[in-house]
Amino acid sequence: MKVVKLISLLGVIAMTAALLNGFINGSFFDDGSIILNNPWGIVSLVDLYVGFILFALWIFYRESSLITSIVWIILLMVLGFFIGSLYVFVVAMTSKDDWLLFFLGKNKASLIKLGQTHVDEN
Repeated sequence: MKVVKLISLLGVIAMTAALLNGFINGSFFDDGSIILNNPWGIVSLVDLYVGFILFALWIFYRESSLITSIVWIILLMVLGFFIGSLYVFVVAMTSKDDWLLFFLGKNKASLIKLGQTHVDEN
């Protein structure tokens, strides 16, 4: 779990630096139009948003609150993997070094119970 915490924290730091650089030195609309006029720019955006959607599914699955899920997912779609890194860091810090809690969130107890029931039936 230490490695996950470290990598996610480094992701937050790297994304903070990259976002600040983009906002300070770039033009969102001018640079965005260049990306949208390049076929590989479009590929990159499709790739990015497919990743966002898959990551959003994990957030939705593990969070116990619909509102919390929606807020995290909206932030992910707007601020990208700055939020993805922050989410992983927060989840790692609050999961008490429990990998099942980290990955499964609210579903941990019910899945363990389901697994025990399945074993008892066999």
